[in-house]
Amino acid sequence: MPNSPALNTPTTEGRERRTHGAAFVESRATLDDLDIVVKRFGGPVGGRDYVLVHGIGVSSRYYHPLAAELATTGTVWVIDLPGYGSAPKPGRDVSIDGHAAILGRFLDANGIDNPVLVGHSMGCQVVTALAAGRPRLSDQLVLLAPTINPAERRVWRQAFNLGRDLFVEPVRSNAVVMTDYIFRCGPAYYLKQLPHMMDDHIEDRLPGIPTRTLVVVGRKDPVVPIEWAGRVANLLPRGTLAVVGGPHVIMYTDPRAIRDLILEHGEGA
Repeated sequence: MPNSPALNTPTTEGRERRTHGAAFVESRATLDDLDIVVKRFGGPVGGRDYVLVHGIGVSSRYYHPLAAELATTGTVWVIDLPGYGSAPKPGRDVSIDGHAAILGRFLDANGIDNPVLVGHSMGCQVVTALAAGRPRLSDQLVLLAPTINPAERRVWRQAFNLGRDLFVEPVRSNAVVMTDYIFRCGPAYYLKQLPHMMDDHIEDRLPGIPTRTLVVVGRKDPVVPIEWAGRVANLLPRGTLAVVGGPHVIMYTDPRAIRDLILEHGEGA
């Protein structure tokens, strides 16, 4: 496996950095006319590959605690999708399927074989779109706080729920999320992406995904009700539900518990 992304154009690779006790290298990958940014956390030789995909408005930064935990068992690839985080704004509109296609191309270009695909919030919509179109790409999916609950598929309701979540998240989690929303993604790009998230009916494709899938939700999550997460698990032919104690950004608030759930789910393959 290459140490940096295989690209259509040369990569811009930064120096090694550390976060939460783990080292990573950040690179930019150009695929067709879109750029993504990838952080690679090196893990033990022979370990599993994990690919972590963020939700709307945010970036790979809120995955750092979980990436550091998973890097003790395998190589972790944390993605900034086009227009998010450190990735440049694209020159065209990118749908959920478009993000999924770019993610698939990145995996192919790097020979990342059978990774555990992990999505959070809108990232669940992206990884399930990829898995539905390419069911042999991975034998394990992890959906953390999957959106969107059809009973609340209204912009005002989602905005209200996200506002409520601010009051149950820790200060550090809110600081990461809000700086990503306001300064890195920015309101203009967020508003361009929002219709894609709202119009995507994840529930329609779940029954056609044969992959073993772990669905995880927090008891305090005002964005993703436990009942909806349970329905997601039930719609999947091989879905399993786990409930943890945290709010929406569960991989930031309790990364070790999420890592343990992912590893336990993998052992049951």
